[in-house]
Amino acid sequence: MHNFTPQSAFIGGLLIGFSVLLFFYTTGRLAGVSGIFSNAFTSHNKRTSNWLFLIGLVLGPLLFIIFSPNEIQFSVTNSFILITIAGFLVGLGTRMGGGCTSGHGVCGVSRFSIRSIVGTLTFIIAGAITVFVLQIYGIYL
Repeated sequence: MHNFTPQSAFIGGLLIGFSVLLFFYTTGRLAGVSGIFSNAFTSHNKRTSNWLFLIGLVLGPLLFIIFSPNEIQFSVTNSFILITIAGFLVGLGTRMGGGCTSGHGVCGVSRFSIRSIVGTLTFIIAGAITVFVLQIYGIYL
């Protein structure tokens, strides 16, 4: 329960919502990270906003860590192989699902998109099943 931080999660949610609104009103496009990432590299119409968005995704947490008064203690795994496999599966899933959790979960659900609601429920259920199965077999990554 040491990762349970409702106040900072609420503030983070507000910031994400505001960022999505700001991106939409300034570019006329939805803020789905997988689409923005893909378009930054593959689109013939390479928009500066794609690159600024991606740079912000990297710089935001780095600046927070640098200027945060409290040390952030968070660890997922040190396994390069596990991170590589997970990254591949996330990329595959975003292609198969037609978007990522930010696109479906934040932008799509807020627009009452049935496809995004089903996708988001699928993400959540698959994550819960994965955690349940890993805990049954005593696998702590």
